[in-house]
Amino acid sequence: MSTLPLSLIFTILFTTLSLTPPSRASCLDSCGQIPIKFPLGSSLGCGHPSFSPYIQCLNKQLLLQTPTGEYPIVWLNYQNATLLVSDPQMSTCATMQNSGSFGLGPSMPFMLDPNDRFALLGCSSSSPVFDMDAPLCDTEGSHMCNALYKCEGISGIGLEPDEVSTCCVYEPIGLGPSRQLNLPGLQCSSYTSVYSYGGDEEDARKWRYGISLKYSVGQNDTYDSSACEECERSDGACGFGGPTQSFLCVCRNGINTTLNCYGQGYAWSGTPACWTGNWNHILRFIMILGLVLYI
Repeated sequence: MSTLPLSLIFTILFTTLSLTPPSRASCLDSCGQIPIKFPLGSSLGCGHPSFSPYIQCLNKQLLLQTPTGEYPIVWLNYQNATLLVSDPQMSTCATMQNSGSFGLGPSMPFMLDPNDRFALLGCSSSSPVFDMDAPLCDTEGSHMCNALYKCEGISGIGLEPDEVSTCCVYEPIGLGPSRQLNLPGLQCSSYTSVYSYGGDEEDARKWRYGISLKYSVGQNDTYDSSACEECERSDGACGFGGPTQSFLCVCRNGINTTLNCYGQGYAWSGTPACWTGNWNHILRFIMILGLVLYI
């Protein structure tokens, strides 16, 4: 008969009881009114691992997280791999205010849409954007500044319509090497971003404001997304897990598989420390209980 110490027996029993099938992220089909499709996801572990750290669904609002803050995602165009974000502190023709900075991290899989036009407002005369040796303003962007300074909201940042010389249509592609619009460093009070003139370049009231971003998976990507289409056909959501962030098909009943959600009755896991399902969990508990009773 075994002489295992009682403390060890209870330790084994407690460990067995405390182990549960691996938890999964809540991979949603939509967030508010916005549908969510691969490669994007609603939270950590959902979608492609390159995008997961930067996009989340919080209180039915889809957010983009960058080093400068969280920005609501207004719409997504999966066919063109484009999303539009709004900055609540950004100025528009209707409402102008002092703004914060906007930036994209160096490793983020997003880039500015070529259609974006950034205008800096209320810049000081000593701002580096007006440096004659290395000007950062688009010389053909004066129509944008003229239209913005005709907006009634211009007084919201303490400016007058005739102070258009403090405006700069910011030219550096992709916001420059830092990928950041640093308003304190540029000595400007506010900024706005226009992704469409709405058919009228002279009337800022008709413009469409927001920051349009393109997204793409890096060339050195090692994530195998070939099984994603089959996963989605089986009513699953594409995600990832494990130390290598390998592909997982996340099913609605909480099961994670490496294939699809057809006929899955228990959870698979590539992590050695996790049980493969509730039946294994129960069987092991019965075995340990039998051992304790035998002793």
